[in-house]
Amino acid sequence: MIKFKMLLFGIAMAISVLTAIPSSGQNLAKKAEAFLNTLSPDLRAKAQFSFGDAERFNWNFVPIARRGPSFRDFDEKQKNAAISLLRASLSDQGYQKVSGIIELENVLKVLENRALADNHRDPMNYHLSIFGEPSSSKEWGWRFEGHHISLNFSSIQGVLVSATPSFLGSNPGTVNSGVKKGTQILKKEMELGFLLLNSLNEVQLKKTRFAEKAPAEIITGNSRKASLLSPPGIQFTELNASQKKIFMQLLDVYIRNFASEFSGKFLANIQKAGLDNLHFAWAGSLTPGGGHYYRIQGKVLLIEYDNTQNNSNHVHTVVRDLMNDFGEDVLKGHYQKQDHHH
Repeated sequence: MIKFKMLLFGIAMAISVLTAIPSSGQNLAKKAEAFLNTLSPDLRAKAQFSFGDAERFNWNFVPIARRGPSFRDFDEKQKNAAISLLRASLSDQGYQKVSGIIELENVLKVLENRALADNHRDPMNYHLSIFGEPSSSKEWGWRFEGHHISLNFSSIQGVLVSATPSFLGSNPGTVNSGVKKGTQILKKEMELGFLLLNSLNEVQLKKTRFAEKAPAEIITGNSRKASLLSPPGIQFTELNASQKKIFMQLLDVYIRNFASEFSGKFLANIQKAGLDNLHFAWAGSLTPGGGHYYRIQGKVLLIEYDNTQNNSNHVHTVVRDLMNDFGEDVLKGHYQKQDHHH
């Protein structure tokens, strides 16, 4: 049973990589509509909320009871339609991370000695919700969520305008035993963070490291709105050329999880707000193995990484758009234009 569940996402991933189409809001609308059309009236009523429903902002990344149907409720056709929508919303890199995180539920089930009938750790326990009517002209959104994953997408007039908040976590951070031994889903996030940290001279490090002990969790949690955190750390302008290169590689690891059409626009917005306004801050251990935390932040962006739980082998990461989480900034502008025309 567990082996079958592990195969499900692997097979779907292989199929969807072969059939992947460049993502756009319009393409996502068609895929979301195709998914909804596979559902029975009862399942559709559970899966679909109005775009204005408060549930759209009710995001979380821990194993809790969630609204909306999960993969446990879907037949093969419905699962494939759901995966097709997920796949089109992410890059190959992003989709592989998500698939890997889902498969870690099987590892946790074994590590925690859970019974087969216990569904607390279950790769099928991921939920898909649609907000509004998928459309190439109106606003709509969708969410994929479960333990250690929360992906929130907003589209307007056939364009994907937001893919944040975006949370990815990994427990174990590195699998230390069993058939998955050595697996490290969020490896680059850790390696590049330490590479940048250890490239700093004494003066730079003093500016960057704000605490000897890392916070026990990402500081913004699952807040509806995120804002800049203090202290900011070292500014991009204070880095040398090779350090700037590592910084940009680290930034890329997070931004490139999204479908290329969106990630390109997101990066352009970050650049427009000024790379020179970006900061890097660190807390905790200076070497892998001890609890550590870092963040990248600027006028429109906040990225947090925390690895402190389970003897520093349990990673949480989040990407927030400080202006446009849930598409709110773009939607506000859209509504103001509409009011102006009436």
